[in-house]
Amino acid sequence: MAIEYKLEVQKRDQYGKKYCKNIRKTGSVPGIYYSSDSSNSIPFAIEKSVIRNAVKSGSRLYSVSVGGKSRTVLFKNVQYHPVTEEIIHVDLYGVNMNKKIQINVPLELIGEPKGVKLEGGNLMQSVLELDIICLPSDIPEKIETDISELGLGENIQAGGIKLPENIELGMPEGTVLAAISHAMSDADLESDVSDEDDISFEDSSDSSESKEDESNNSDS
Repeated sequence: MAIEYKLEVQKRDQYGKKYCKNIRKTGSVPGIYYSSDSSNSIPFAIEKSVIRNAVKSGSRLYSVSVGGKSRTVLFKNVQYHPVTEEIIHVDLYGVNMNKKIQINVPLELIGEPKGVKLEGGNLMQSVLELDIICLPSDIPEKIETDISELGLGENIQAGGIKLPENIELGMPEGTVLAAISHAMSDADLESDVSDEDDISFEDSSDSSESKEDESNNSDS
């Protein structure tokens, strides 16, 4: 069951890039609160250290007081500076604890596949998060699945993941999450090199001469 993490935010009355820059200069991060049951959004500011610790906490649900009301929210979007990687903006999404939501949670593969251990293959995980549907209080920290029996040339799909009864899959069942592929051998590498060596190019001078001959013949 998801545990709520308490956040302290300050409601703000101004919008715009200039105002957001001023907020960041004071050591805070600008943000927006919105929810599915309201068309109104509420701008707020939160101290940089508070939001940083909240993200590191690994919690999925947060309790905040926005606009004078206590609300349960999710981080809908967290924006980072491309160079410093500092948090520069955050969107909080208000949830109804009695309504199911669709959310991504980390997918953790457990065990060493026999296709890697015994058959010399490579494990390729193409999906890092699983899309699920559940009540906010049922959001798991992560979804684990055992891949010990996964053999060479085999894959595991979203529909093959065993989920708790209170959680539904929110993505196509045929989505490939991970696969065991053949490792490239030295012979394969040598074959690639030899194929490149076999490539030949037509002499441009011969080609131009033949075109001139064709041109002369057509004139005559």
